Amino acid sequence: MTSPSPTSAGERPRGAKHWPMLAGVALLEGAARLPWGLQRVLGRALGGVAYALASSRRHAARVNLRLCLPEMDEAARTRLLRESFRDFGIGLFEFARAWWGEVAPMRRDVVIEGLEHLKELQAQGRGVLMVSGHFMTLEMCGRLLCDHVPLAGMYRRYRNPVMEWAVKRGRLRYAAAMFANDEIRPAMRHLKQGGFLWYAPDQDMRGKETVFAPFFGVPAATITATHQFARLTGCAVVPFFHRREGDRYVLRIAPPLEDFPSKDAVADSARVNAAIEAMVREAPSQYLWIHRRFKRRPDGAAPPY
Repeated sequence: MTSPSPTSAGERPRGAKHWPMLAGVALLEGAARLPWGLQRVLGRALGGVAYALASSRRHAARVNLRLCLPEMDEAARTRLLRESFRDFGIGLFEFARAWWGEVAPMRRDVVIEGLEHLKELQAQGRGVLMVSGHFMTLEMCGRLLCDHVPLAGMYRRYRNPVMEWAVKRGRLRYAAAMFANDEIRPAMRHLKQGGFLWYAPDQDMRGKETVFAPFFGVPAATITATHQFARLTGCAVVPFFHRREGDRYVLRIAPPLEDFPSKDAVADSARVNAAIEAMVREAPSQYLWIHRRFKRRPDGAAPPY
């Protein structure tokens, strides 16, 4: 396998040991080409199975909802929990379709608000860090946005070399480049050269520089990379909202954050968390609640899971 670059997935892994995974990827690529209506039906069913069987993730999501949405009663949170698993199942097909399928049906009804902010920054030659969260619509909406701006992305490498090759190959059908989370210098160079980069800093990433900043009023270990990218490259930081509404997708690009970055990494991280929180409140069932967002506590206490 050749050494991949941010603009190349390299060669397909070879050898008998990879055949089972290659067969699995072929099956996923086939599923990506199913009719969208059928994918949604299968996705809801798959989400129901995940809700029944993935007890540890169901528990993590239930705890997250209790911490983040205490104003809701238990019955309402349970309904939202079930709905989030259904959207999780649909989202798996959305990911596959974005990577390997066609999105012509989605293009017909997509709504994009605030695209003028990106066009203006593009005309200025200024780099743009587009900040979002881990929503199940992120891959599909990222692909739809790539129809209008040359968007690159950051991602966490897959441990399995077949999945790493297959997913990166799929993403590079539409993304300008894909930077792994250990390719910080090339990503910074991309921003300095006026590139657009999509980034989701809403997960607890051990081993990275983090601070505790509020997320839904709860202290959460938050990576400071958004602050650092802006400080070191001079890029604009632009919140990117996206959600599914029935059969259509709605993308909303907010104006660049003003006076960002400041000298305070904690304050800047809190601003980013607040923007992502606003995104979650717009489409709560489409957020990835199963991530153990509060597994590290500022006072060293046991995590709530």
